[in-house]
This record gives sequence, C-alpha cells and structure tokens, in this order.
Amino acid sequence: MTENSGVLRYSAFAATPDGGNPAGVVLDGSDLSDEQMQRIAVDVGFSETAFLVARTDGDGVPRYRARYWSPAAEVPFCGHATVATAVALAERDGPGDVVFDTNAGAVTLRSTVDRDGAVTVSFTSVEPQVRDLDSDVLDRFLALLGLTPADLDERFPAKESFAGNWHPIVVLRDRELFDQFRFSPAEVAALMREQGWFGTSTVLHAASTADFDARNLFPVGRITEDPATGSAAASVGAYLRDLGHPATTVRIHQGAHVHRPSLLTVTIPPTGGIEVSGGAFLLT
Repeated sequence: MTENSGVLRYSAFAATPDGGNPAGVVLDGSDLSDEQMQRIAVDVGFSETAFLVARTDGDGVPRYRARYWSPAAEVPFCGHATVATAVALAERDGPGDVVFDTNAGAVTLRSTVDRDGAVTVSFTSVEPQVRDLDSDVLDRFLALLGLTPADLDERFPAKESFAGNWHPIVVLRDRELFDQFRFSPAEVAALMREQGWFGTSTVLHAASTADFDARNLFPVGRITEDPATGSAAASVGAYLRDLGHPATTVRIHQGAHVHRPSLLTVTIPPTGGIEVSGGAFLLT
C-alpha cells in the first residue's frame, strides 16, 4: 500500500452520535516502514492510529501483529484503536474471536453483532500490575493540576496501574474540583515522560460504586485530554481489584470535558486480564 491509502477512521466507545474517541485503522500495513507509519499517524492527526502488519492463524483463530502510533511516537498499546480495528475486521470478515500481538503482549478480542448490525467488541487485557505511586511524584503531579493530597478521595489511594500501559490513577472526592482543574500540557508531559507514563494520566471521580467519571490527560501524545481510553479503563479495573473494590462491572464515563461523550464498560474477574467492552462506528 502507499502512504495514506487504506486508512480508515473510526470513533470508538461513543456514548452519543458525536462522541467517542477517533482512531486511525490500517488493516494491511505489512509493507510500511516505521517511518511511514509515523508519518501516517501524524497525517491522520488522531491520538493513535493502529496498524496490522502481519497475520498468522492458529487453532482457527486469526492472529495479527498490531502496532500503534501516536503523532509523537509508537506506543505499546491503545485500547480505543484496538476496539476500532476489531470492529473494522468484524465488518469486513464477520464477527468472532481474534488475537492481537501488541508490544505490550497478546490481547484477546471477541466481536458480536446485534440485530441492527452494530458491532460490539470486548478485549481482555494483558496480565495487569498495580504498584504504589511514589509520594514525591504524586505531590509533583497533583501540583501540576493545581491540586493537593487533601483533594483525593481517601477511599481510593493513588497508585500506578498497568494493563498495556502504565497509568497513574488518582481519585478526587469533589465533583466540582474534578470538573474544573486545569494544567499545563507541556509540564505534565515532561513528568509523564520522566516516569514512563506513555499512555494517559487518569483522574477519576466516583459517582457511585459502579460508575466512575474519568479525565485522561494525554499531552505526551499531543492530545490534551483523551475522549476514551481503553488501556486506562483496563488499568482502572486492575486498580479497583487491587483495592478490593466490590463491583465486578463498572462503567467509565469519559470525554465530556472535550465534548465527545464516551462510555466504556469494564468487567473485573477475580484474576487475570481485565475485560473492556464497547463499539465503534466509521467516520465519514
């Protein structure tokens, strides 16, 4: 293929017709170099573009090598671009199971189609990890958002969580403060690069036991805030499991602050990868 030919544009996890997180999708990137993939991601201009660069079938299940590029650099994994790509495959080849081999590990996906023809995709993350967030790093991060440790919800201690990318996760107790905090993208991006947070920085507010509002800061990808973040949703599930949170299914409401309402459903099993579900539609 030539550069920019065969690039599809989808919006994933949309809660409204004008919502969701746009992603570029290239179903056949086998002939593209790293430099070409990077240029395509820049030209597309979304937070990430996914490229399927090879296919091998084992046990009757299609298996693809998947790579993800932001306009700035390659990233190990991107949840919303994964869902968008799986929807594109289901629309082309029919629903079913598929495996993506990503730089973060193997991700298993299942697509289904309802009676109206809408495709829903569920992916199971790689084995997650959760660790304490260094208190000095936490203080620096909060200060960049104009916040202090006193603004955190004491039920949810700050952590770092991994389900494809490492994400810092903080939960604010006050909804108004959650809506109003501001930050300098350049300063937050510098801290994120320093800490190896190449996904998003996740700020939550607990609306209920099973509903969380999310703002995912993504200045390292040249996006101030991400409308919907599948890898962060999986990391939130791992984080909640680590805390012993009682809900086994949670809904993450994201994107309102960038006028692209999104909804991600997270299923939290007792062990293993976290499942994230949603759909995507082709942008015209």
